[in-house]
Amino acid sequence: MTKESMQKKEERFNLIVKENHQKILKICKYYAPANEDQKDIYQEILVNIWKSLENFRGEAQESTWIYRIALNTAMGFAGKEFRRMRIVIDGGEKNLYNLFSEDDSDYKLKENQINQLQDQLNQLSVIDKAIMSLVLEDLSMKEISEIIGITEPNVRVKVHRIKEILREKMNGGNYEN
Repeated sequence: MTKESMQKKEERFNLIVKENHQKILKICKYYAPANEDQKDIYQEILVNIWKSLENFRGEAQESTWIYRIALNTAMGFAGKEFRRMRIVIDGGEKNLYNLFSEDDSDYKLKENQINQLQDQLNQLSVIDKAIMSLVLEDLSMKEISEIIGITEPNVRVKVHRIKEILREKMNGGNYEN
């Protein structure tokens, strides 16, 4: 690789990291409650972005490609321990309400309900956790399907079913309690 092409790669990498910094941090936060683990996953994601930068063909949006790398890295980071990893959600997170239907958008969760929701999310299968973490990121069904590698209709069905399960388990669907 020439010095000029290496410089271009580095500039592109720095721009990608700058534009996607918050997204990468959120994925790290969702899948690693410990600060040190978040830092380790973040660094591993950056390494994987750098390694695969030349292979990005532009067939998907760059942000979708970054999410795929981040999610796969986070899930692979703990290996078999991933099943025990917990999604950690912040009650102040604006996208938390994406887990409920549009009709529930005015609803505000209480702290104990946020903890209950987090517990319910962490009881989901590995793939369902991954899908719901992307729903929390406010990604479209199309973007989620590209990242996860399943069809868009399948993502819609999974998200709908998961939301129904969450609603049912959250006080029988009565959020006011």
